[in-house]
Formats: sequence, structure tokens, C-alpha cells
Amino acid sequence: MAEISRGERRAGLVNGFAAYGMWGMVPLFWPLLKPAGSLEILAHRMAWSLVFVAVALAFVRRWAWAGELLRQPRRLALVAVAAAVITVNWGVYIWAVNAGHVVEASLGYFINPLVTIAMGVLLLKERLRPVQWTAVGVGLTAVVVLAVGYGQPPWISLVLAFSFATYGLVKKKVNLGGVESLAAETAIQFLPALGYLLWLAGHGESSFVNDGAGHAALLASTGIVTALPLVCFGAAAIRVPLSTLGLLQYLAPVFQFLLGILYFHEAMPAERWAGFALVWVALALLTWDALRTARRSARALAAAAAALPVTATAPAPRSQV
Repeated sequence: MAEISRGERRAGLVNGFAAYGMWGMVPLFWPLLKPAGSLEILAHRMAWSLVFVAVALAFVRRWAWAGELLRQPRRLALVAVAAAVITVNWGVYIWAVNAGHVVEASLGYFINPLVTIAMGVLLLKERLRPVQWTAVGVGLTAVVVLAVGYGQPPWISLVLAFSFATYGLVKKKVNLGGVESLAAETAIQFLPALGYLLWLAGHGESSFVNDGAGHAALLASTGIVTALPLVCFGAAAIRVPLSTLGLLQYLAPVFQFLLGILYFHEAMPAERWAGFALVWVALALLTWDALRTARRSARALAAAAAALPVTATAPAPRSQV
């Protein structure tokens, strides 16, 4: 059993690295879709994602959740909110990458944990530990420093962070699996996306129609690019501890940040380095606090288990013949 457990953990780590690695390297993909504009890419992503996950769900024959969801209007409304919020997130991210703002987009996912904590305090009335308050304060200072550096608030980062944090909050309320949730959200996105694509084709402005089979295949592959990392993430989530996933999540913005500097050659003046450094300090504080809390909880559980009295089990009486 120990060997199986180690094998499962190893498989979970491989899937986790694959998921966050693909999310981190996706800025290399969106420029390949030019001359398609950001809205056309977004529409194709929404439409083809539904096709991909529908095929995946048909293969594993998992449809029972759909009937249950349709009978629960409140959950269905939350799915609609999640679909709207992730549409904003996807659209801004695609535009940011293709407009040369990869570094600022990566910042959005760096500060996302801080925004999630702030929303927990404001909306869910959660209580923070002192280290968490310090991290949030450092994060706010970083945003101010970056606003000075950019000459305006880093709105791309803030939109990405707040939209993704809101998406996470809503998904927690919906409580659907990753692939099922994506299927439900893209089902809501599908008709508007298809309508826009048909409008483009009707006006002769569809790059899917006008720019050859290779370009059309790339646009169709946006469904795989969207869904495949999510499948890997789902496989990782059930095999590795949440604390490990929490550390792995930083891989994606790290890769995006490095791509922005080393591959896309975006400018990083001193004030931006200072802002990013403050964000990293805040994330280091959060990570240290989370690991320390997890260790304390594990020790408390072990102590409680050790303090339980051991009850001897009496042998069963032998039957008399």
C-alpha cells in the first residue's frame, strides 16, 4: 500500500507540474493565432472548449451531474456568473498577451492569492492571522508602487486577479468537478460565441474561414489548450496535498513572468522590479504561514490521536458443538 501511495503521489505531482506548466507556457500560444483578433480567439476558445469537454464526458459517460444541475436554479445561476467572470478573465488575458503585456498579466496571477484572502475578509467575514494581514498590507503597497511605475494602476493585473478570485469563490459555491464545471460554463458561453463567429463569417472578417486550414486548426485547438491543463489539475488535486498544490500554483505566473522578460523582451524598470519584489515578499509570507499552520494542525491531530485510550477488543467466544 505504501508503494501504491508513493506512486499515486508521484503521478499527482507529474500532473500538477503538467497543469501549471501548460498554464505558464500558454503565452507562447496566443500570438500563433494572429491575425485573429482577441475577441475572435476568445469566441473560438469558448466554442471549442465545449466541444472538447463534451467529447471527454461522452467517453467516460459522466452526465448525471447535468440533470441535477438543471433542477437547481440557484446553482445554475451561479454557473452563469462563473461563465461571465471567466469570460472577462480569458478575454483580458488573451488581449494582454497579444498586446505585449505578458509581465503585467503574470502579476495578476501572482497577486490573486492576496485578492482571494481580501475577498474572504470582506465577503465571507473570515478572520486573518497577523502574518496574513501583513502579507495583504505588503501586497497593497506593491500595487501602489507599480501604479507609480506604470503611471496608472496596473489594471490588467487587477482585472485578472479580481476576476479569477471571483471565479474561484463562485466555483466553490457551485461545487462541481473541474471538467463538469467547464462543460457547464462553456455551454452557457457557446451560443453567444457561436453567434459572434457567424457574424464575423457573414461580414467576411473571419480568419477561421479566410486564413487557411492550418490557421483554422490552430483556432480549433484552443479547446484542447483550455481543457487539457484542467484535466491534469483534476488528476493532481485528488493525489497531492492542498499545501503542495498551493506551492505549485506559483509555477504558472513564474513561467509567464520569465517569458515576458526573456522571450518577449518586455521592459522592467527599477520601480516595476520593486513592485514585483514586494509581491513576492507577500507571497513568501503567505506560504510560510500556510505551511506553519499545516504543521501545527498535523501535530495537534497526532497528539489528539495519541491521547485517545486504547480499547482492547475481547476475543469472540468459541461456539460450542
